Amino acid sequence: MSALTQTQTIATDVVLAAGGGGSLLGSVGVSGLAFAVGFILFSGLRGSDRVKLDRDKAGVLGIVFSTLSASASGMWSSLSAGAAEVPRGLMEGLNFGSFGLGAVALGSCLMIFIPKWKKLWMPAFLGVGAGWTFAGAGGIWALGTTLVATMATKLGGM
Repeated sequence: MSALTQTQTIATDVVLAAGGGGSLLGSVGVSGLAFAVGFILFSGLRGSDRVKLDRDKAGVLGIVFSTLSASASGMWSSLSAGAAEVPRGLMEGLNFGSFGLGAVALGSCLMIFIPKWKKLWMPAFLGVGAGWTFAGAGGIWALGTTLVATMATKLGGM
């Protein structure tokens, strides 16, 4: 991961100060948060009376889940990495030239939020792949993953 900018460091310190510097959720950890967001996403896709999803919410929850997964390790990281191969393979397979991960991240966002999807699993799945792609693309795309990883480190490894 790249070094944090001054703005990122200030944002992380503000979040930590709001939580009193201790573990906000006990020993939930990044993996536990990934599980919780994934469960909410899955419940919404399956038709929960508590979780109502539309295209944008499904895409954003997919991105949040994947960002947490990329910051976690093990199965969560592998799950997001596998989902990221789909948009990357599609864009690189179109033979328009060489696409970097930044272009794949941009294309993923366009595919999630522009078309009208009849089934919500598509923007959710693309969102899960997009979060992992953001982490690998670097730059502004990796901001969320960088902040999650830094906050976990500062909180004592959550």
